[in-house]
Amino acid sequence: MTPFNLIGNIIWLFFGGLFSALGYIIGGLVLCFTIIGIPFGLQCFKIAGVVLAPFGREIQSSSHNTGCLSTICNVIWILCGGLWTAIIHICFGILLYVTIIGIPFGRQHFKLVELSLAPFGKKVL
Repeated sequence: MTPFNLIGNIIWLFFGGLFSALGYIIGGLVLCFTIIGIPFGLQCFKIAGVVLAPFGREIQSSSHNTGCLSTICNVIWILCGGLWTAIIHICFGILLYVTIIGIPFGRQHFKLVELSLAPFGKKVL
């Protein structure tokens, strides 16, 4: 991690990143209380890890073949709230792009759109 990534992550935490990650963690805990919700809760924890420190991280599609199970889980995810979280990240990204100083943080929100819309079959580097 470069010093610029570290500084960006610290500023990100103070200006909403910590509260966003706590929201994903609480949602993941609630989902993990049910047996059916455990895979979705684990995805919430994965997103929370990225939301805590988005600078210096990349999101890629997994190299292993997950088949139609990840597609079905992504469709369920989108219908049960993934679309709304993606829309929220898009709105915050647009708002941050309006200011010049907010452009790096807006880029991180746009990076989180991909993961919050379809987290199954994605890998965080």
